[in-house]
Amino acid sequence: MDELTERLRTLVAQKLNAAAERIRPDTDLVADLGADSLAIVEIMMAVEDELGVLIQDDEAERVRTFADAVALIAGKQDGTHPAAG
Repeated sequence: MDELTERLRTLVAQKLNAAAERIRPDTDLVADLGADSLAIVEIMMAVEDELGVLIQDDEAERVRTFADAVALIAGKQDGTHPAAG
């Protein structure tokens, strides 16, 4: 598992009071972990602080699974996401 995935898994687990072992790529943050839209936005804000990426609210709202979050953040870090900053 790469460093970004592990850091994000730890952050999501902390924010949602979930066991990190429960968080897999296909884990639905809403259905499986009980996150609401506010919780997802809070996770993305924490990611911004910890990883130094800028995530727009509309981007955060499209995150549904853990894999969605990893892909969004990885794209911003490597510059492949259109709004990478």
